[in-house]
Amino acid sequence: MIKVDLHSHTLVSDGKLTPSELVQRAKLNGVEMLSITDHDTVLAYEQLSAVDHDGLIIVPGIEFSTQWRGIGIHIVGLNLTLDSSSIKEGVAQQEKARVDRALLIAERLIKAKCPVDFQRVEEIANYSHVGRPHFAQHLVELGVVKDISAAFKKYLGDGKAGDVKQFWADLPTIVDWIVNAGGVAVLAHPLKYKMTRTKLSALLDEFIAVGGRGMEVVSGMQTQQETSLLARLCHEKGLFASCGSDFHQPSQWSELGMMSPFPANCEPIWGEWASASID
Repeated sequence: MIKVDLHSHTLVSDGKLTPSELVQRAKLNGVEMLSITDHDTVLAYEQLSAVDHDGLIIVPGIEFSTQWRGIGIHIVGLNLTLDSSSIKEGVAQQEKARVDRALLIAERLIKAKCPVDFQRVEEIANYSHVGRPHFAQHLVELGVVKDISAAFKKYLGDGKAGDVKQFWADLPTIVDWIVNAGGVAVLAHPLKYKMTRTKLSALLDEFIAVGGRGMEVVSGMQTQQETSLLARLCHEKGLFASCGSDFHQPSQWSELGMMSPFPANCEPIWGEWASASID
């Protein structure tokens, strides 16, 4: 089996590497098939040249934010036609949502007595796609919290002041954008939502009903027990299986191509993708 990583981020959203740096790092790590799945944008692909991805299969992708029963979830779109009207529409709508959301997060954090400077948050985000990780970095910078984890635990995680979900497009709309662009919709990192198996099963049923066709059975490093649980669900629901590191920046916990073994009893979503290119 080839070495595949179908979930990664660049500084176009909330990663740390340029698209070119990410691709070169993937090659050095032995990755043979890669998808850049920046949050609500495909701009990274415009910054890549043929030289950058020579010898590497690139699967055009994106990661859309949405919610289900009040829970924030992420849907990865893979093997997209990047210049499709539906992706352009989706990106435009989500970009506006992201700006409105960021302003509300700043307002809520200020009300929570955090001296947030929104201009500085935009600077941290390289004036593009402001998200909660950028606010977290700012709070650490201000000395409000000691690290990123503490920022989410106290101010930005689920149910906290900076947890804003209501601006995102709904699940059926997100899946439609992906399908209409010729892509495959995949539920990203299912275990991160901390749902019971029953609730996750219900989410998958609704996801499938609106056109979802895959789920990540491996997201970075996870236990064999976690992989087995997701593999069983994937098989039961008749879904294709995907995997990715969810890489954002080099660290001992996250690296391109670094993830737990892919389960042998799952059908890989990339099975028929012999090649991929950027038009």
